[in-house]
Order: sequence, then structure tokens, then C-alpha cells
Amino acid sequence: MRLPSILSRSDFAAPELSALVLDGEAYRVDDCVAPLDEISGPVQRATALAAEIPARLIAEQHSAAWIWGAQFRPPRRHEVCADITARARPALGALLALREVVLLHDDTIVLAGLAVTTPMRTAIDLARFVADWNDTEAEILRALLFLGRISILDCARAMNRRRNLPNKRIALERLAASQS
Repeated sequence: MRLPSILSRSDFAAPELSALVLDGEAYRVDDCVAPLDEISGPVQRATALAAEIPARLIAEQHSAAWIWGAQFRPPRRHEVCADITARARPALGALLALREVVLLHDDTIVLAGLAVTTPMRTAIDLARFVADWNDTEAEILRALLFLGRISILDCARAMNRRRNLPNKRIALERLAASQS
């Protein structure tokens, strides 16, 4: 019998998942595990996060960067958002940070049933909202641009198409500085 590509606490209790890792049968993917013969990638990471968060939420910022592979480890606290037009507001645990945002149709992609902000939207949001910007954040930004095959000019154009965009100036400065 073939195991699913991701095993979560809905499949096994946490100690059993840990035992699979300790026995060398699986490796950690956030709070889930994957069999050793599974290849790590965006779909696998999206599957793991989808198993842990309420439906209708969208992975964004560092959580999306982790899913896309621009950041090696998942964030300690997953960053998710809900479209401002969504009707449901799920109760969240302490391990999730939720924002309400205005999203355009092309700002998200669905991977393994989980909506994830695109590499461009993720890069723009990180440049706009990360409080403690540093070299690591700039490296994540560069990785997102590479993975999404997008340029700083593409990001600037996308931001300039939106009215009243908070933190646009700082985002443009961070994007430009990340080139060097």
C-alpha cells in the first residue's frame, strides 16, 4: 500500500508522525511528514499547509515564500490572508497571523487545493510589510523574482496599477536595493 505524499495529524497522532521521522521512514514538512521517496516541492509544501489551516485562507508572505521554495524553513507563525470580500472569518490558533486584503484574480494560484499568493504578489507584500528588513529578506525577495521569472520592473508596474497602495515607496526602494 502506498502512503499519501503528506501525512498530517488527521492521519496519525503527533507521536506517530515523530516516530516515522525518527525511524527514518519520513521527513518533516512543517507540522506534517512526507515519506522519504517523495520529492520536496511547492505542491508538497502547499499540501502540508493546507492540512493545517482552515479552508478559504490564502498562504501569503513568508508562508508563500516557503511554499515557492524561496525560503528554506517554514515560518514559526504562518502568514495567511483572506480576501476582504470573503464572508467567513475562521477562528485561528496562535500559530497563524491573518490579514484581510484586497486581491486581484491573478494575485493567487491554487496548489494542492490551497490558494497561495503568486511569487510576484509575495515579493511585493514582503517588500511592503516586513518590519525588520535585512539581507535574508532581500535574498528571499531575489529568490521569488527568480522563481517567478519576474523583474523588479514587473513588480513596480504591478504596484503602480493599484491606487492608494500602502508602503509602495519603501517597497520600490527595497526592490531596487535588492538588485545590488
